[in-house]
Amino acid sequence: MPREFFDDFVRVAQDEGRHFRLLAARLKEMNCSYGALPAHDGLWDSAEATAHDLKARLAVEHCVHEARGLDVLPTTVSRFRKGGDDETAKLLESVIYPEEITHCAAGVKWFSYLCLRDAPKDHQGEEMVAKKLALLDLQKSSEKGLSTEVVSECQNGDGLESPAVSDVVAAFHDVVRKYFRGPLKPPFNEAARAAAGFGPEWYLPLATKVAAPGSDHLR
Repeated sequence: MPREFFDDFVRVAQDEGRHFRLLAARLKEMNCSYGALPAHDGLWDSAEATAHDLKARLAVEHCVHEARGLDVLPTTVSRFRKGGDDETAKLLESVIYPEEITHCAAGVKWFSYLCLRDAPKDHQGEEMVAKKLALLDLQKSSEKGLSTEVVSECQNGDGLESPAVSDVVAAFHDVVRKYFRGPLKPPFNEAARAAAGFGPEWYLPLATKVAAPGSDHLR
């Protein structure tokens, strides 16, 4: 993976560490502490399930779990405000929310990169045009997008032929259905998800149950 990949996820780790410190400090101010309240461990379960597959990790952790955070944060902020806790609401809204968008964007960006990198080497003609369109779409998927060096790598060398953007989205659907249990839950925060670089074609098809291959049962 390019150095830019590691740079992006060092920033994500720094953000998450800072979020924890800020929230832990806020809990302490309210005579509480991390671990005092019940919480699910779905994020960690998915981390373990995808530990062997980078593409799956990016799709499920960053484009499903963190995207779900984008969906619920506006409502969470509203609840704190209605409860009179403007300080926590401000922390969530002005610090955590915008940074979580960039974390989802990193997932979209590098999941797409892996799909472009790993595509078959025999795409020609129209597929080359599709590749450039996919790369243009990829550059819009985060605040910085891919660097010129990385885009050039995908365009010029090492057999990094590209599928169409629709193929990247289809690969995302396949990975999520394999590693994430059940359909995605609406309502979706379309504006925040768009800011992270993925539109409704990424997630709406995953909001309904589909029949498992060779089975009459829905999953």
